[in-house]
Amino acid sequence: MQKIQLILFLGLIILVSCKEEAVKSDAYGNFEATTTVVSAKSSGQLIQFTVEEGQRLEAGKLVGIIDTTQLHLQRKLLYSQLGTIGKKITDPNPDIAVLEKQKSNLIREKNRLENLVSAKAATTKQLDDIDGQIKVLEQQITAAKNKARTINTGILAEKEPIQAQIDIINQKIKDSYVYNPLSGTVINKLREPSEMVGFGNPLYSIANLKELTLRAYTDALQMQGLKVGDQVTILIDNGEESMRPVDGLVTWIADEAEFTPKVIQTKKERVNLVYAIKIKVVNDGRLKLGMPAEVKFKSTEEHESSSQS
Repeated sequence: MQKIQLILFLGLIILVSCKEEAVKSDAYGNFEATTTVVSAKSSGQLIQFTVEEGQRLEAGKLVGIIDTTQLHLQRKLLYSQLGTIGKKITDPNPDIAVLEKQKSNLIREKNRLENLVSAKAATTKQLDDIDGQIKVLEQQITAAKNKARTINTGILAEKEPIQAQIDIINQKIKDSYVYNPLSGTVINKLREPSEMVGFGNPLYSIANLKELTLRAYTDALQMQGLKVGDQVTILIDNGEESMRPVDGLVTWIADEAEFTPKVIQTKKERVNLVYAIKIKVVNDGRLKLGMPAEVKFKSTEEHESSSQS
């Protein structure tokens, strides 16, 4: 009787072992996501910050404002300097108007002398003198215009660097408004309102949790025939004893083998060289970062199906 019981017990162990071997997965890993760290683009007090961990944010949403008081004051000062430059502009028109009036009078006098010369009531020397005076006035008018142009060019040249400084400040003011760069879920909140921040200081991290990546590991034998673009089945814990299947898409396969991470498989298997793979999985809301999962390759599933039939 004891011998029969021993045989049955050994048979049960063999059956359980075969069952465990049959359901062993091809790869094991954990879920991760590409996380973006949003940092400050300017320095100052964070006067407004509406980010909370776990919050869903849309791309382009205003989530924070860094104090811009000093920047506005600096810009106001620069605008006043621009206004002062405008008052330095030289207007040559009044002086030129006087010279033009003198020239007009001389032209009338010249016309009168030409009539007198024709009547032999005046000499040609008087006419030549008038022509000389007109030429001098024309030279003076040209010189006045050139002088004003030269002076004004130098004055206006002062506006360009000031305008460049204003443009820089405008950009800093724009950078003081923190806009969320992508749609996703806030993973970590690293700052609080009223804190002082500097350029490049991280404010929060965000990730798109609607689509996660399962980074898994498998050995060279298991991954034979596996290629980027293959559909695979992800197995997620569903209670204590069952697993929930989820579809996945292989997006990356490592070119070189590496040692299995300690969190994966047994101590004996950790010493084996394995290949890392990345699998894209659509998150129905139940998948979490760091959650463990197993992978069944389609080739394995097809082999099991044919074996059962």
